[in-house]
Amino acid sequence: MADTISAPRLTGRQRLILLVLLGAGFTMSVDFSILNVALPETGAGVGMDVAGFPWITAAYALPAAGFTLFFGRLADLFGRRRLFLSSMVLLAAGSLLGGFASTPEVLLTARALQGLATAMAIPASLSLLTTTFPEGALRDRVLGFNGALLSAGFTVGALVGGTLVSLLSWRAAFFINVPVAVLILVATPFVIRVSEVKDRRKLDLPGAVTVSGGLLALIYGIIERSLIAGVVGVVLLAAFWFIELRVAAPLVPLRILERPNVKWGNYAGLIIFTMTTGMIFLMTLYVQRTLGFSPLATGLIFGIPGLAAVAAGVIAGRAIGTFGTRKVLTTALLVQGLATIPLVFTGTDRFWVVVLVAALFVGFFGHVAAIVAYTVTGTSGLPDEEQGLATGLTSMTQQVAVTVGIPILSAIATLRGGELAGIHLALTVNVIVTLVSVGLIWVGLRPRGASESDTDAPEPVVAGAAAG
Repeated sequence: MADTISAPRLTGRQRLILLVLLGAGFTMSVDFSILNVALPETGAGVGMDVAGFPWITAAYALPAAGFTLFFGRLADLFGRRRLFLSSMVLLAAGSLLGGFASTPEVLLTARALQGLATAMAIPASLSLLTTTFPEGALRDRVLGFNGALLSAGFTVGALVGGTLVSLLSWRAAFFINVPVAVLILVATPFVIRVSEVKDRRKLDLPGAVTVSGGLLALIYGIIERSLIAGVVGVVLLAAFWFIELRVAAPLVPLRILERPNVKWGNYAGLIIFTMTTGMIFLMTLYVQRTLGFSPLATGLIFGIPGLAAVAAGVIAGRAIGTFGTRKVLTTALLVQGLATIPLVFTGTDRFWVVVLVAALFVGFFGHVAAIVAYTVTGTSGLPDEEQGLATGLTSMTQQVAVTVGIPILSAIATLRGGELAGIHLALTVNVIVTLVSVGLIWVGLRPRGASESDTDAPEPVVAGAAAG
């Protein structure tokens, strides 16, 4: 009966937990976005050659993508709060080092430390969220807030980054993290309890080495278009698979990867982030080189629709409780793909910026909603002691996809002569891959019987949640 079911409400302590954990994620999103805007000034500020500028991003992205799965499992085995606090210490140290950097080597070291901090913080904070808020409507709502704030962080960073760097300097993009990290370090012990480790087992070191090394080599190979590095990555990942089949206490129990929600949820995340990251990069080139808009105008063109799409995170969290993850995930991804179709036909007239902005409004809305839905899908149905692994998988998927999206779609664009024609080709592939993936995910997540969770059914609404 409707009158016997109360809407999910947050307790005072849960609100403080959200403030700490979502605040950390928001700060990292803002910082990442600001540093992307400040890339030329940052590289020039330490005397780096223009050819080396992409490594300011790559030095962060490689450890962030390569070690997220490892740290996600480490959170389960040795404590989530401990790992989260350690990530804030590393973030503060890396940010201080970057702010005072005077050589390219020191700057890239600082970026690598920030990437490691991200690899630690994201799965630790997400698993703290999913263990604090039990599976159901309240967790969906919280993950909706998380998706909305992460999206807002990227957008706010893009909008204010140029102004911040112009008024102060590129070093402010590093220093801004330090007081936030210190504040979180002080507040966390009073707000978040020590997570219980039920089964303190020996760490699967061979598995950790092969999966991290394999991801690093594979991502490096994609970024640098190095066949040798790519082959090494594939070989190490194959070795990781065989190790996990034979080791007594695997880093990643392969039975988890056999669960449809984990497998197809992470596949969806890979498509969501790869396609949107590559699209944004290509359309940034289009807006500036083809249409001739300034970097400031470009920031507004992408930033305003991004801010509007923040609401999608909140809406998606509530919609999952009504329609189920399967319907919300596939519908949101379908919207993301369909919104890209008009961009395939863009021309050289500035009128096309109107079409672009309209497409971004719709596409970003679908994108943010899909992020929330894939996170809920990939972390559902697993016990608390495996939430670090589950969130590590979803976080790894995001980091890998964000890192490889640009080089993959850029490589496709080079297959056709002329920049605009190449962009159209890459976006056509984007649309085809996205729409085909919608069908695959819909079939892959179909309910298979009473023994498996029904991803197509609405989740029950509960009154409150137990503290974790």
